[in-house]
Amino acid sequence: MATNIEHELLEVTSLKHPTKYMVFILNDDYTSMEFVVEILMSIFHKTSQEAESIMIEVHKKEKGLCGIYSHEIAETKVMQVAKKSKNNGFPLKATMEEE
Repeated sequence: MATNIEHELLEVTSLKHPTKYMVFILNDDYTSMEFVVEILMSIFHKTSQEAESIMIEVHKKEKGLCGIYSHEIAETKVMQVAKKSKNNGFPLKATMEEE
């Protein structure tokens, strides 16, 4: 009988870590570099130096990693970028990819 309880406990405690998602900002020909830096600082809470570094990465490599988050937070960040970009007349896009 004790074996059954131990077996049940082992099944319950074998939890997986939640999947994480990488959020990227994508390069485009219209969004100003200053606006990209503003997005990185306001939505992703990057320092000025971090934001400029990521902005250069976006410019040179077509996309830049902004952070790694849980699904819900990554999804929210992508939506915040879309909303703020649209409100400011820019086509800037963010995407999320499973880590």
